[in-house]
Order: sequence, then C-alpha cells, then structure tokens
Amino acid sequence: MTNAPTKPDCDYDLVVIGGGINGAGIARDASGRGLSVMLCEKDDLAQHTSSASTKLIHGGLRYLEHYDFLLVRHALQEREVLLDAAPHIIWPLRFILPHHHALRPRWLIRLGLFLYDYIGGRKKLPRSHSVNLKTHPSGQSLKPQFTHGFEYSDCWVQDARLVVLNAMDAAARGCEVRVRTEVTDLVRDQGYWTVHLRNNNTQQRSSVTARVVVNASGPWVVKTLALDEAHDSRYSTRLVKGSHVVVPKLFDHPYTYIFQNADNRIIFAVPYEQHYTLLGTTDMEVDDEPGAVSIDQSEIDYICNSASEYFAKDVRPEEVVWTYSGVRPLYDDDSSNASKVTRDYKLDLDTRKEAPVLSVYGGKITTYRKLADDAMKLLAAHLPITTDDWTRHEPLPGGDMPDADFDAYLDSAKAQYPWMDSSVLLDYVRNYGTKVNVLLKGRSSTEQLGLLFGTQLYQAEVDYLVEHEWAQTVDDIVWRRSKKGLGMSDSDLASLQEYLTRVVGLEG
Repeated sequence: MTNAPTKPDCDYDLVVIGGGINGAGIARDASGRGLSVMLCEKDDLAQHTSSASTKLIHGGLRYLEHYDFLLVRHALQEREVLLDAAPHIIWPLRFILPHHHALRPRWLIRLGLFLYDYIGGRKKLPRSHSVNLKTHPSGQSLKPQFTHGFEYSDCWVQDARLVVLNAMDAAARGCEVRVRTEVTDLVRDQGYWTVHLRNNNTQQRSSVTARVVVNASGPWVVKTLALDEAHDSRYSTRLVKGSHVVVPKLFDHPYTYIFQNADNRIIFAVPYEQHYTLLGTTDMEVDDEPGAVSIDQSEIDYICNSASEYFAKDVRPEEVVWTYSGVRPLYDDDSSNASKVTRDYKLDLDTRKEAPVLSVYGGKITTYRKLADDAMKLLAAHLPITTDDWTRHEPLPGGDMPDADFDAYLDSAKAQYPWMDSSVLLDYVRNYGTKVNVLLKGRSSTEQLGLLFGTQLYQAEVDYLVEHEWAQTVDDIVWRRSKKGLGMSDSDLASLQEYLTRVVGLEG
C-alpha cells in the first residue's frame, strides 16, 4: 500500500473523463483497487472511436513492418488474457492472407508470421502455416491467380460491448458512471481538482472534487486539457479517420481475410453478424469535429476496389448496406503518413500544484487493459493504491464461464432454457454470457420476452439494457449494445422509439 500525501477531503479519489475503452478500463482497474471513482462520458459509452474499430483483438501483423515489435508483443500477450476474461464477446478467428505476387515476397511474410507466432508467448491459439488456395475452402471466393497464402490466428471482439462490460464491472466495484455528462471546466487548486459538469440531457450543472483527474477523452484529449487554464499539452495527437462498410455476405466459410494493397496498407474482410461481411479500414487524417465524421464516397470506393482486387466477384459500392466511421487519436510520433503512425499509447502525468492529471494519448483496443495497469502504476505515488495487476486474472461481467469454455456454457444454457429459440439464445449468450440469467430471470416462455421490435430484439432485452447497461436511445440499443439495427426496418425502429418514450420514459 502506498502512503499518498495528505490532501483535502474530496468527493472522489479519481475522476475519469471519457467513456471509451481506455476510460472504462482505467475506471474498472482503479475501482478494483479500492479507490472512489467517477467515470463521466459526454455521450454514450463507446459512442465514438471505441465502437468504430475493425472488431479485432490482434497483435497487429503489419506493425512488425514498422518495427513496432514491443507493441506487437504486448498486444499478443493481451490477446491471451482477454480471451479468458470475456469468452462470450471475444473468440478466435483464423485469418487467410493470400500471397500477392506483385507485393511482399513469400519469404518475408513467412518470417513475419514466425515472429507473430512466438514473440508474444502464444499458448491458446494455433500457429500459422502456408495454405494451398486451390484446395483450401477460403480459395473458392478468390480470383484464380491467388493460389498460395498463409493462415494464422487472431481474435474477434464486440468492441462497444467490451467498453460497457468494463463500465459495468467498475460500477459493481463502486464506481459512479455518468453518461451524457460533459466536463465543462477543470479548476486546479492546491492538492485537488474541482470538476464542473453538465448533464447533456437535462442541462443541469453540478461540480465534484477529486484528488486526481484522468483525461481519457480520446480525440478530445487536447481540448479537455485546455479546460484547465494552466494546461500544458506536452504531446499532440494525429486525428486519423477510419471507415468501414458492411455488405451482404461474400463467402460461406468462417475464415477472415487480410488483403495487402499496393499502397502498403491492408484491409480486412470479416464474417459479420451471420448474414454480412465487414470490410475496412481506411486511414485519412482529418481536422473535423471528431464526433461528426462520416464516410466519404472516396473511402467506399477505396474499400470496394481493394476487396475486388482479390474476390472473384467484384464488390460494388451500391451493395453497401451500412457504414461507420471513427477518429483514432494516434500519438503523434512525426511519422510521414497516417498509416505509419504508431498505434501504441503515451501516458503523460502532470503533477503541478500537487493536483495530478494523467492524459492518455493513442492506444488500441487490444492493449487497453495493460494501459490501465500502467496508469495505476504512474498514479501509485499520488493515491492510496497498490500496483497489483488484478485485472489480469478477473473475468469481465458475463465471462465467468467454467474454464472460459463458451461452447460448454452455451450447451448448459440450452438445457436450462429449452423453450428458447436456439438462435435467440445463442445471440443472448454471445452478448451477455452468464448475465443471460439476469435477462431471463423469471421467464419460462417466448411470450414472456414481451414485445418483438424486429431482428430478435425483444422487450426483455431492451429492459435489461436500459436497467443494467445505461442504454437510453434507439442507437444505444441497436448499434452499440447490439447490431440488431442491421435487420430492422424504419417501422421497427419507430416502434422501439415509441416504447422507450412511452413506457421507459426516455426521450431518445
């Protein structure tokens, strides 16, 4: 236990600004170490960058080419930890990398995959190997000139749900989570902070005091620092927009593709929500307001053309059924172009006037847990905490399945709820893990799930999300807590909005 300096009594030991993956991860870690914590987010949890990823827990194979060996090592180690922590929302994928004769030589790819297999101490996932695309199932969807390739392992993650689960665990350990609550001013006094807040639903204003502030506001990290009149932003960010498109399913096998492009970038083609394929991403530096970005036609064309370079059937822009974009707040390492900027993070601790503020620059979803642990180590001299890495061994909410075995738990759920439609139960267990027992408590028939709003979205799930996961709007429910919006009609969405307004009392 660290004996922190004596300071004035405050409402909280720690106020965390930003409800993305880094903010939620830090709030969880700090709460589990016995600190009093408040997490505030001006919009919904994971509304911006953290729900706009390619949905992968991965080491970042292409980062090896940029000599980011330490980042890859840490990410691969975290991949193993997170698989155990959340087996319901994180699961293994096998990736196919077709060899493009005009680009990187086969020996270089083989060397990179050898490093990828062993640099992180892989234990759970199978190693890489070469494949003959003329006989491998993944080759059937590709153009005939792609005859050889490579197969390796990484993982899928439901990114927005990962954020919510961290916030749920933080709340269970005493953290106060405030969504739609914006920090409007930061005042540093001798030994503590006054944090001024505005509820963006009611416009009600309030203030709290804290011994330490963590600025995990992602693309707004520099803007948040500027709320402190004595701020000194020693680092900067590169704001890089990444966009994705979703199209009807392009292949019927479970493999994910990673395609090399002539511009030295890559795109992924990922099986998505049973009936779709997710394609992306792009890298475009932007100066726009981070919360207002959207995909450009040039990005749609780029993604479709890049995929069409490999698939036997062209991917046309008019086939796109959904798009999403987010701004990555990359730590500015003076790289010459956006795709080469490091995806690693930088933590900056400012301790002037004995009122510390820790700012988070950059980072990637795979390494959020390690980032949170590093943040706690930096703050150990200022708060009464230990530096024990407790989150390494603790499952996230719903992830406490015996031996982290999802399939075995799903079988037990089928036995426990024989009346449930198998596809609905699979969806519930995938999203909520063992928390399915909370969602289904007291129910013994499909009729007791209540209203059906479309795409397997029942009233019972909506009520659960509102009560337990801070969902307030239609978008919170159908695009972040789930992706059920993909199959819902305008009338379905209107019915859901009417229910939220009339029955739940949320204006949306």
